[in-house]
Amino acid sequence: MLKPENHPAIPAPKIGVLFANLGTPDNYDYWSMRRYLSEFLSDPRVIDLPKWKWQPILQGIILSFRPFTSGKNYKSIWNHEAGESPLMTITKAQTAAMAESLHGLFGDRVMVDFCMRYGNPSTASKVRAMVEAGCRQILFFPLYPQYSATTTATANDKFFAALADERWQPAVRTVPAYFDRGDYIEALAQSVLRVYPTEADAPERLICSYHGMPMRYLHDGDPYHCQCHKTTRLLAERLGWTPGRIVTTFQSIFGRDEWLKPYTVVEVARLAKEEGICSIAVMAPAFSADCIETLEEVDGEIREAFEHAGGESFTYIPCLNDDAAHIQALTNVVAENLRGWID
Repeated sequence: MLKPENHPAIPAPKIGVLFANLGTPDNYDYWSMRRYLSEFLSDPRVIDLPKWKWQPILQGIILSFRPFTSGKNYKSIWNHEAGESPLMTITKAQTAAMAESLHGLFGDRVMVDFCMRYGNPSTASKVRAMVEAGCRQILFFPLYPQYSATTTATANDKFFAALADERWQPAVRTVPAYFDRGDYIEALAQSVLRVYPTEADAPERLICSYHGMPMRYLHDGDPYHCQCHKTTRLLAERLGWTPGRIVTTFQSIFGRDEWLKPYTVVEVARLAKEEGICSIAVMAPAFSADCIETLEEVDGEIREAFEHAGGESFTYIPCLNDDAAHIQALTNVVAENLRGWID
């Protein structure tokens, strides 16, 4: 088609695949932590209190001291060589692996990148980059196996808000939760079997620890709790272990509200004290990549609670990260959700 001589250049059309994870501070110093925590804890999907009530507490009290404690925790797990958090390092590796996998299927017709809901790289900056590169369609993929308004929905909110700033908006799709997919469950099972090839090798309990949320969110209709329990049930069925050997718990409690129970840190101590359980393993199926909640909380605080209560053997099974089975499962999800856009 003929264009006017002064017509702006239009890049060849592509399809964008944009992965999204929770986010990470740029550094672990006070101001980096304060900026990150302020953005995270100001999200009404995360803290649903009225702004007039919550913001004075957050800005005047919580952010006066929490950046110091959170910064210390981040420093203990920081990838000092790369100058970034483990979540950033792993997400980059996942994206590179996904780009290679999807290139093998679709060639240069697909552009793959990642963004963070909080912190950098921002969702808006990556949407802008994809539009500028010629992406006329974007598949947005929040990397949360189980759906929650506090994770998947708020990532989608940020994505849709970024689209509002685009003059030529691409067609878009969002990826649904994948908590019960056979390939995802298989990837989880393989991560367990690499450590414990048979049930005879396994510890007395395998704890599936999911990120918690206030109980009232469940009563307001959030499906997260049910999806977490189904993931555990499907994993137990796939492993074929003795019923009751694999249990579901919830971690990362914040504030005074009642949260989903049992709390991981309480339950592991109870198992040691009241049931005499000497050996456990903990995995975190709600996290697609290891981060502060797994490397510092699970493999630090929760390990200490178990050992302090008399437990003897504690094993942390890492998240799926850029494991080949995980990348294949994510590739399958993307390919299915691109149907009708690309062969």
